[in-house]
Amino acid sequence: MSNSTKTAAIAGAFAAALAAQVATPAHAAENVKCYGVSLAGENDCAAGPGTTCAGTSKVDYQGNAWTLVQDGTCESDSPTLADGTSMMLPDGKMGSLAALERDLPMEG
Repeated sequence: MSNSTKTAAIAGAFAAALAAQVATPAHAAENVKCYGVSLAGENDCAAGPGTTCAGTSKVDYQGNAWTLVQDGTCESDSPTLADGTSMMLPDGKMGSLAALERDLPMEG
């Protein structure tokens, strides 16, 4: 293999690698579990009594049910869901990175 052929092969490989890097977002948003932000029946999975997995929360903004949100947006009154949808929590409620004791379903 001649030097010019080797150089062309290396340049082609480099160009392909560079094109693949450009096509991929530099830093995809990380998602975190955010408690107390999901509507009834729309949580992502279990957290405690009253939830067993996705879609089992019983009340809106149930404190022990979580939904995935974009990192850095959970502990506010307007978290951004993993799909990029923004939401506004009512009545001064805020999301939390840990399970909350508020808005738990009534037992019995």
